[in-house]
Amino acid sequence: MARVADVLDRRTAPDSLSKPSEPVELTISFLSPITPTSTLRQSIPASYMIVHVKGGFNVNVYVDINGQWVSGNRGSRIVWELAQRQLGDSKKGLKTWKIRRETELLLSEERDQAEWGTLHFTGPSDLRHEAGTSGLIRPRFARTGTLQNEIDDDYRSIMDEEPVFAFAKSFHLNSSSSSSLPATDKVMFSIALIQNPVTQFAAARGLTFMRPLWSSWFSSVEALLDFHYLDYSTASKLASNYSAQLAIDAHASGSDEYVDIVALTARQVMGATVFSGTPDDPILFLKEISSNGNFQTIDVIFPSFPFFLYTNPRWLAYLLEPLIEHMLSGQYPNKYAMHDLGTHFPNATGHADGRDEYMPVEECGNILIMGLTIVNSLIYDTGVAAGSVWSSLGSSSFDPNPATSAFLLGKIETRDGVVGLDDSWGGSTKGLKQAQKWVNKSYRLWKQWTSYLIEFSLEPHFQLSTDDFAGPLELQTNLALKGIIGIKAMSKIAEAIDNTDDAKYYHNISETYIRKWEEFGVSRDGNHAKLAYHWYGSWTTLYNLYADTLLCFHLEGTSAPSSPSSTSHHDDQKPLAPSDSNPHQPPSNKTGFVSRNIYKIQSSWYRAVIQTYGIPLDSRHLYTKSDWEFFAAAVTSKSVRAEILQSVAKWVNETSTDRPFTDLYETESGGWPGVHFMARPVTGGHFAFLTLAKACGGKAMDGLAFLEIDENKNKEEKMEAEKFEL
Repeated sequence: MARVADVLDRRTAPDSLSKPSEPVELTISFLSPITPTSTLRQSIPASYMIVHVKGGFNVNVYVDINGQWVSGNRGSRIVWELAQRQLGDSKKGLKTWKIRRETELLLSEERDQAEWGTLHFTGPSDLRHEAGTSGLIRPRFARTGTLQNEIDDDYRSIMDEEPVFAFAKSFHLNSSSSSSLPATDKVMFSIALIQNPVTQFAAARGLTFMRPLWSSWFSSVEALLDFHYLDYSTASKLASNYSAQLAIDAHASGSDEYVDIVALTARQVMGATVFSGTPDDPILFLKEISSNGNFQTIDVIFPSFPFFLYTNPRWLAYLLEPLIEHMLSGQYPNKYAMHDLGTHFPNATGHADGRDEYMPVEECGNILIMGLTIVNSLIYDTGVAAGSVWSSLGSSSFDPNPATSAFLLGKIETRDGVVGLDDSWGGSTKGLKQAQKWVNKSYRLWKQWTSYLIEFSLEPHFQLSTDDFAGPLELQTNLALKGIIGIKAMSKIAEAIDNTDDAKYYHNISETYIRKWEEFGVSRDGNHAKLAYHWYGSWTTLYNLYADTLLCFHLEGTSAPSSPSSTSHHDDQKPLAPSDSNPHQPPSNKTGFVSRNIYKIQSSWYRAVIQTYGIPLDSRHLYTKSDWEFFAAAVTSKSVRAEILQSVAKWVNETSTDRPFTDLYETESGGWPGVHFMARPVTGGHFAFLTLAKACGGKAMDGLAFLEIDENKNKEEKMEAEKFEL
């Protein structure tokens, strides 16, 4: 899509007294900060590029960009200009190349690339600049080491005598200092794609051009770019804090390889999003990149949501808000949750005819599970118990007005001298109030989706699951599990708003269904879950089991609290007691929602079917989805988890591609399975280990200790059997 040229010339100064000519060390670093404590900064559509030089002789550095940043069609005609401005009262200033299509195609894309918006390429004012034909400017710089400070104003198409927009910097590293240490210097650039509007959205008020969220805080594009450029030190520190904590947590949850995988994943997830709305009603829009371009796809948000829960749960809430608003307004005719907000990003025009991709059980289960994760993320007593380490930072102010958003950003805060920070997310003071305010506003939708699952989730008819590339299938075991867990989630959502009648009703139904599901979904020999109830000899990766643990259902019947949203925060409400007269009530000695046996057999089964590069999705093919591998691995024994992680790391390390991270690949060859998925935000599922480590007040993993006990017992029995044979 784009290309940045780096150094084209390095020349030693002709001074005979210069230091011995050691090689110049040149490093180009790129930073797209992830700042979980600052939604303001995260909303800025800009990145940093820093060129670092180190050496003992003078060097000239050249960098340029071309028009491929602003169009996916190389035949598009573009226009450009250079803007210069001072930074406040200082003598310092900035130069900015502005490049855009001559005729912008508002809210259109070509080859997955936006056809509207202006690219801003900014550097300090002491740089030399030039715009012109790449075949002339680059060779001339290689000969002379400088640019002409001239602008070719012959506007043309992107590859017609390819116009490039260049900066050059002269670094004077050759000094008369007697120091033996090489000199160092650097220059910083920023790259921003500014769009307004960013999308159009069929909101409750009608089809609306949506402004970028940053425009609520900055009066102009120039004010935004100046803030971003001068904020590098602060943004870098906030981003480094995130990266350092991520590395610590990832190593504790997995290994060094896992650290690399999640680091590679994080910016890919955020790269598919754009912040919109206002601080009073913030929204995060998401594109389903490469697969089909759908807008705000629920079953794309779902695999990515572990990333958001770990990083900043409020961003997950911002993802669900436009879906809830649209469906609550009556613009979607079906009783189940919609698949997406629009056929292709950036147009969230909805599906008034109800003919979106047909995944009714999938999407209802997804949104109910994610809804409860948001509720749970809000309710915690101490920062240590928070699902994200950054959630508890900031003030605990709360607006009780039912007409306002439960998740408004409110007043941007300053802490420790850093401006532009969020307030806290939930917590003991306001968390339950926030959750209740949010759920109450859309409660009829949550009930509507649950009613659909009650009717259709236990025995799903012929339909797609999220893995639509595999085709539709009836009686899918994994899909049914998601729907049943969704019903169970609704019982906890109802509990959070003190609706005990609904809570009991959904609880009883889910308990009845899960016992039936275990009867229908397990193979005759009891060794694994089947792909479909009626498909004997088949098997599946049961990745939806992850939700049972993440939502703390596996802790029921143990000494640990089963849900943040339930009894621990309702002192006046007693736990639901089994009724001897109710045949739908589970036995009082039951441990967990999904039987522990299901966890045990699946953990053992994955070890038996793992291939060179991971676990196949199911028995039909050898391809897999990396997001679902991490969901599945998160709820296995430690040794099985390690095996799966190592196989995925092996795939990352051994296979080569010039494409961004894919989530769909062959587990034996490591290659594409005929479908080329890339750069998709679903890779946020790689954060499944991290999110689970912090779930249930940090007790979720303790609730899986029985897997280690069972595995050790099996090893001992095997050793005894081998001794007996000898």
